[in-house]
Amino acid sequence: MRKFLIFVAATFISGALFAGGIVTNTNQSAAWVRLPSRNASTEIDAVYYNPAGLMKLKNGFHFSVSNQSIEQNKTVENFYKGPGNVFGLNQSKYDGKVSAPLFPSIYAVYKTDRLAYSLGFGPVGGGGGAVFKKGLPSFELSAADLVPALQPTQGADAYKLDAYFEGTSVFLGYQGGVSFKVNDMISIAAGLRYVTAKNTYKGHLNDIEVELPTGWTRADAVMNGIAASATTAATSTTALHNGGAGSLTLAQAQGLGIITAGQRAQLEGGLAAFGSPTTVTIDVADAVFKGAAAKYTATGTLLKDQSADVAQTGSGVAPIFSINISPSDNLNIAIKYEGITKMTLKNKTKKDFMTGYNTAGAPITMFPDGDVTPNDMPAMISAGVDYKISPTFKLSLGGNYFFDKNADYGHTMDLDNNPATPTTFVKNSYIISDNGYSIDGGLEYKINDKFLVSCGYIYANQGVNDNFQSDIDYFQGSQTFGFGGAYNVKENIQINLGFSYTGYMKTQNYISHVFGGTPANVYRPLQTYAKNAMLVGIGVDFSF
Repeated sequence: MRKFLIFVAATFISGALFAGGIVTNTNQSAAWVRLPSRNASTEIDAVYYNPAGLMKLKNGFHFSVSNQSIEQNKTVENFYKGPGNVFGLNQSKYDGKVSAPLFPSIYAVYKTDRLAYSLGFGPVGGGGGAVFKKGLPSFELSAADLVPALQPTQGADAYKLDAYFEGTSVFLGYQGGVSFKVNDMISIAAGLRYVTAKNTYKGHLNDIEVELPTGWTRADAVMNGIAASATTAATSTTALHNGGAGSLTLAQAQGLGIITAGQRAQLEGGLAAFGSPTTVTIDVADAVFKGAAAKYTATGTLLKDQSADVAQTGSGVAPIFSINISPSDNLNIAIKYEGITKMTLKNKTKKDFMTGYNTAGAPITMFPDGDVTPNDMPAMISAGVDYKISPTFKLSLGGNYFFDKNADYGHTMDLDNNPATPTTFVKNSYIISDNGYSIDGGLEYKINDKFLVSCGYIYANQGVNDNFQSDIDYFQGSQTFGFGGAYNVKENIQINLGFSYTGYMKTQNYISHVFGGTPANVYRPLQTYAKNAMLVGIGVDFSF
């Protein structure tokens, strides 16, 4: 019933929090918040956006400290109604919230006539915590199926459960680089970024209950009761087998006086309840009852209260290369390439969900301690242009291209729609049709020597296909609007303040859901996805 939880483990908290690619944050300064087109920056945040452009700074030391507070709202709707459109989910709409009150960026540069040495720090991926207080559709689909499965024999009318999941994810980037002035027009830079990744995952699935004519009853107790009845029946059929009646049908055994009419009726009722013909031999009936006992005992175990407490950690390194070209005082052009960050995350498990049993009868768990999962950050190329229309008016344009298809995010999927088999890791080429990209533009106007204002816009297309989308992890095209300003406290101290809003394009797909653990019983309910995010950034840049 909980094969989907293995999928949760690999995707729940692996994505970018706000801006950029699928797993890449490009919102890396407060100046970006007010002007989200920074790829040709020649200010202190060029440490991240345009390292070669640092040669445009004045000689000396330069520092920047900023923070962004981010709130993201997520809504998933699932229209599963169950077999016959009679019993479905208790609710169709599920809301979640992702928050990151602290999202810092820190930069330091020492610049001379021909060289600049830079350091940078920031959450290049993840960066927040996700809370689903009432779960998501995938948490409830199997529980909802208990009602139609038990309704014919037990009279179940409804279900309820206590589902809670909380995750945090932060991929911290520690960057160092050297920039070199080739001549007055061209500068270049190279560096490395060391990324440390940590995901934490806590949650529980408790108190799964169904409403029977006798009242609300724990689902595991119902399953254990069915298992007990199957065991009792198997005791009778095993005794008949041992007595030499295994090749007889129940009707024949009654005709020979081996069992009574009441015993026959009871055993035949049990066979019918477990989906077996009543005309089978006693040996076959014995196997049916023993199989049912094992099946419902295992199901009862899976329906017990369970909790998880897991941390996943890993690290990787990416090279960075940059070139800055200034054909004139009014025009600046920048290109940057970041290589892929190859990473695997290793589980450190305190508590673990059990999701099923393998063919040998051993339990299958969701976060096996010590297991590793790939979680690369893709290579990226960015370009930007800054053009000074006048001494007080600047136009910025740019874009990013993410090589997502060549990375490996560690996605798992139920490719065979069979809850009895393991999920399968799939390559990004299966879940991503096209590499993602974003294009951006912005304007900055200098009011006077103290104040300036700016605004900007980003359009992003992530390139994922329906195989990627799920209620746990989904990505959509987006539009971001940012505005704000800066205030020069002194000639060498500037405060940046900005606000951004991102609206994501509503998407939908038809998911696959297996009813009753039978691969042939696949339903395709419609599921829709919506999301928006708001961000406030503040920072101070200073030099001496």
